[in-house]
Amino acid sequence: MNIKRDIAQGVGAASTWALQHVFGRPAANFPGKVGLYIDPQLIGDLASCIHEGSVAVVGTNGKTTVTNLLADAFEAAGKSVVCNRTGANLDSGVATALMHTHGADWGVFESDELWLAKITPQLKPDYVVLLNLFRDQLDRVGEIDHIQESIALALASSPQTTLLYNADDPLCQAVADRVDNQVVGFGIGEDLDLAQNTVADSGMCQHCDAMLDYQWRQYGQLGAYHCPSCGFTRAEPAFVAHNVRFAADSTAFDMAGREPGVSVMVPLAGAYMAYNALAVHAAACLCGLAPSAVEAAIEAFDPHNGRLQSYDIDGFRILLNLAKNPTGFNQNLRIIEQDKGPAAVAFFINDKEADGHDVSWLWDIDFQELAAVDGLAVYAGGIRSHDMQVRLKYAGIDAQLVEDAEDFLARARAAVPDGSYYLIANYTALPEVKGELDRMEHLPAAQPVTLQRPLQGESELLEGESLVIVHMYPELLNLYGDGGNVTVLAERARRRGIDVSVVRVEHGQDANLDEADIVFLGGGPDREQRLASQSLLDRADDLRAYVEDDGVLLAICGGYQILGREWLLGDEVMDGLGIIGITTGRAQGGSHNRLVGNIVLQSPLAQAPIVGYENHAGRTFLDAGCKSFGWVIGHHGHGNNDADRADGVLHRNVVGTYLHGPLLAKNPEVADHLIQCALNRRAAKLGKPAPSLPPLDDSAELAANAAMCHRLGVHS
Repeated sequence: MNIKRDIAQGVGAASTWALQHVFGRPAANFPGKVGLYIDPQLIGDLASCIHEGSVAVVGTNGKTTVTNLLADAFEAAGKSVVCNRTGANLDSGVATALMHTHGADWGVFESDELWLAKITPQLKPDYVVLLNLFRDQLDRVGEIDHIQESIALALASSPQTTLLYNADDPLCQAVADRVDNQVVGFGIGEDLDLAQNTVADSGMCQHCDAMLDYQWRQYGQLGAYHCPSCGFTRAEPAFVAHNVRFAADSTAFDMAGREPGVSVMVPLAGAYMAYNALAVHAAACLCGLAPSAVEAAIEAFDPHNGRLQSYDIDGFRILLNLAKNPTGFNQNLRIIEQDKGPAAVAFFINDKEADGHDVSWLWDIDFQELAAVDGLAVYAGGIRSHDMQVRLKYAGIDAQLVEDAEDFLARARAAVPDGSYYLIANYTALPEVKGELDRMEHLPAAQPVTLQRPLQGESELLEGESLVIVHMYPELLNLYGDGGNVTVLAERARRRGIDVSVVRVEHGQDANLDEADIVFLGGGPDREQRLASQSLLDRADDLRAYVEDDGVLLAICGGYQILGREWLLGDEVMDGLGIIGITTGRAQGGSHNRLVGNIVLQSPLAQAPIVGYENHAGRTFLDAGCKSFGWVIGHHGHGNNDADRADGVLHRNVVGTYLHGPLLAKNPEVADHLIQCALNRRAAKLGKPAPSLPPLDDSAELAANAAMCHRLGVHS
């Protein structure tokens, strides 16, 4: 007799009844949380109620869809299933699901990537399905190598568990290579000839830090890859999708594997659905299910959890879906682009704890692709609606702010009376939007709105002026949407009639700084930052000469650190370029002691407060006589270190800072300062007067700035 388990189940049953009947809320996490407090081994104690086996599904994108489809396939085969279908994927969600069953043939559980290490030692699943690994909520979970380590530790705690993994993802392949468990791969065996996104999460070898070569790339870092240096490569998948076909509302392929050839058709479009369906078929095969059970589950698939959920209200087609990171968002954009008729879309973005407080990732999404879609009306909602509006503005899209789903649909009906409507929401925004749609019996009446003015300068254009912006190592130094700073600089110059050339200098390419007017250095993950710093050291003299010649340089986070004498890569001290008088050292407590959060500065470069987001482990100290970029105001933010409440550095025409966001998106005065300095330098070299920048309509940028200042209690 297990007294703790019995008490935990009793308390869980009581809390479930109260949540459902008194508070009208789903009992997804709380009963399990209470139960685990009483009995920390509750998952292991209840795992015996599963009679045949269990599967844990993990990965950045697609977990809920794959979990539900696999559970449906078991039920179609006549098996009873216990499953956390709502996406409550912490240990408390798994515990709640187990507490709500009296016994089942199979358990199918979605797991958060970092919580798999807590769930697996107790559950001891027969299979772990690893779908993909993309950057997601960097302020909460950190870089992907931390997630990889956590998943590997989880599998080490359950040696009998078989890992079914996406072999097309080098980040998943690296996990498979390091574990002693039996591993089985799945992947797509041909080039889908898909347009590539601007930012991919991993282009480097997971073993030796060389750049990967790709035979083909599907999206993100997924594809057929190998390392020309050490031989790290995509293992031949056991389950392979061939002859992949995409239609407007479906995806089809033929699967080769342990079963005879299987034809698969999914009534949803997109390459990510091909991977999801392939993962479900492969997992079902390993668990002994016939392909017909999966086919039945897919044919009947009608999600009611907000993930790819369709509504038909008053004859209008409405699609709701989750998107919570750049890769997921870009795949949603593909769905909208495939719509050949008039359409309207609203993006709802929150920044609550579960979302991650940093929304810099919005700038890693290829929203500019939507600017080419005819007849598309775009709207922005959620807590961070102003940030979304600014991001869309610099993608060439005039987005209106909306309060909620009802407000969006009223405006969409006026703008696109005969179209399809899309609502894309991140994690905590999704339930709010879904709740509105679920309660909606009829669409709201059309509500026309006045469109904003076009996105261009309002004064005399600077015809004949030109600028060259050099973006150093964008494929390596691409964290936190920092590349958006280049977008902001280029667009603000172009709207004034300035001819702008953006030169991307990737690893192994030469940079001609003699022609540069503005140079940008971003921050990157440790592996990528090491490679970039080695290349920068090789051209340190050129970069130093550029700075001393009053060249304009913006450096963020890791790029800022590299400009100093030394900086840290984990626990390793690295040589810097020595161009500015700063030194970056280790924090007390090591790299886990990070300075993370929203931050507001007062700076000599702007009259308005400067807002941004910091996320760094290093502590930077300026030499005597060096000027900081700004001083922390209010009660939020640290800046360079824990002591002096200053951030960044100003040296000649160099701006170095820890502020992400990207920095320039909500701080147009700083962007214009850099552009003006570049024009002044170019004019001086040509022996002519420097032009003054005509003003732009910065109402959206300043509204986003003011909204964050208000939240942080700072007067803008």
